[in-house]
Amino acid sequence: MARRRRREPRTPRISRRTASLVAVCAAVVVLFAVLVPVQTVLYGTPLPLSFILGAALCVSPLLAITRPRPAVALFCGAAFVLPLIVSPTLAIAAPWPWSVPALLTFVLLVGIVTFRHGARYGAFPLVIGVVSSLIAPLLRPEIVATAATAGSVTADLIVTASVASAMFTIAALLAGRVRIGAELTREREHAALEQSRRALVEERTRIARELHDVIAHSLSMVQVQASTARYRLPEISAEAATEFDSIAATARESLTEMRRMLGVLRTEDQTAELAPQQGIADVPALVDTVRRAGVTVGLEITGDSARVPPTVQIAAFRITQEALSNAVRHAAGALVTVRIQTDAAAVGIRVRNAPPPAASSHISTGPGHGLRGMRERAELLGGTLIAGSTPDGGWEVSASLPLTETADTTRQETS
Repeated sequence: MARRRRREPRTPRISRRTASLVAVCAAVVVLFAVLVPVQTVLYGTPLPLSFILGAALCVSPLLAITRPRPAVALFCGAAFVLPLIVSPTLAIAAPWPWSVPALLTFVLLVGIVTFRHGARYGAFPLVIGVVSSLIAPLLRPEIVATAATAGSVTADLIVTASVASAMFTIAALLAGRVRIGAELTREREHAALEQSRRALVEERTRIARELHDVIAHSLSMVQVQASTARYRLPEISAEAATEFDSIAATARESLTEMRRMLGVLRTEDQTAELAPQQGIADVPALVDTVRRAGVTVGLEITGDSARVPPTVQIAAFRITQEALSNAVRHAAGALVTVRIQTDAAAVGIRVRNAPPPAASSHISTGPGHGLRGMRERAELLGGTLIAGSTPDGGWEVSASLPLTETADTTRQETS
């Protein structure tokens, strides 16, 4: 027996948001630890002020995650005051008005605000920080005058503005990419939900079609047999004839209720599917069932139906079944002829009924879904179906189903 491998406990994964927060906190701590001694030693800033202003400067990126406006105000205030309280003699030997830790903190603030809150919010700390750094040389001209060259101050300002602008651009691009990715994820989830809904609707449509094809045909036969019992069996008593009439009325009511249910299940934009198993070889048994209901039906099947694809066989049977049901319902007592011809290219179906007798006791149960279902089946296979009245007052359904199956049908079979 193979030894079962021991499953090691899974370590919980840290979310991106938590990881980003930890990284920002670590960066803030490192910047604060570097900024305070740099400002105190290299710029001569008093130690208490270095702690206070350094804390205000470094905590601003962390505060900007949730409160960008107070963070920008706090940072700009500290960044404005910090260059003004330096020693002129020490500031000559170090970058001024922006020290390296202050510059990195400024870049981090711009990146966080832009990435978290958008380019509009990110432009505020960028512009205000650059403008406020220009004021420091105006308020401390002695530092610029005593410098070996004023170009070092200009270079510091240019480097600060360039690096902060680059961070602003990168953060804006990353934020746009993350936003687009989130939108694509939502769209994929929405598409998956719509696909599941569509599959549900298609299944309901298939059920509705098969309910109509199978149950409506059977109920029609029940109604016709019950309605014509007093004429086919003259020896039955009046009580039995009344009972048959009641059965016929119940069958008609059941057909009406079923059509209402099908109206709920069926949708207009769904294509048909082929699920039953009957074929052309089952048509004679279908015709015999109709004949037992007292309807005169002529049947003619020509050609080799064995080579007809299964999907075409199914459609041919269902179209014939529905056409017979319509003829029985709407032209009770009329002669019905069924012709199915198979040639090298297509299967031709023609179901025709003569005009109903004037004394027919048939009562129409209203329009149903049969004609639309037949047309759907024919169009799905790339065929055609024509239904209409004949010159003598009868009705004819004519369908042509090509033997070459369409791509839609092949895709449905493979799926």
